[in-house]
Amino acid sequence: MYGRILLAVDQSDAAEQVINAAAEMASLPDGEVWLLHVREKEVMPRGGGFFAIESNAEAQAVVESAAKALDDAGVKAHYELRSAIYGRAAHEIVDAARAHDADVIVMGSRGRGDLAGLLLGSTAHKVIHLSDRPVLVAR
Repeated sequence: MYGRILLAVDQSDAAEQVINAAAEMASLPDGEVWLLHVREKEVMPRGGGFFAIESNAEAQAVVESAAKALDDAGVKAHYELRSAIYGRAAHEIVDAARAHDADVIVMGSRGRGDLAGLLLGSTAHKVIHLSDRPVLVAR
């Protein structure tokens, strides 16, 4: 179906469905998945510094767990961690898809409605609008 899949993973409730969808899509003999987790950082209003929303260990655990699930399903998986300022994760996901020449981007939705997504900003919506390749959003 797809040879190269970029799988954006996070700690949402949809993570398991997203991993399963990517594993099924990459079931061809030469299919492979590039796992990506974007570790977002908040800007501190005073002092101009940044603080991470999650630790390095937590971010590493997210991609290692997803890589193990894919490996157990017989899918070749690679992973990488990236950092971005809060709200810029979509740009990192699209950049990673280009860098790895992914045929499709697979990611989850946190399940916000259209109004909440519009007001709060949805990473999935942003990826769909920024990407030059197909995007599968799983819930």
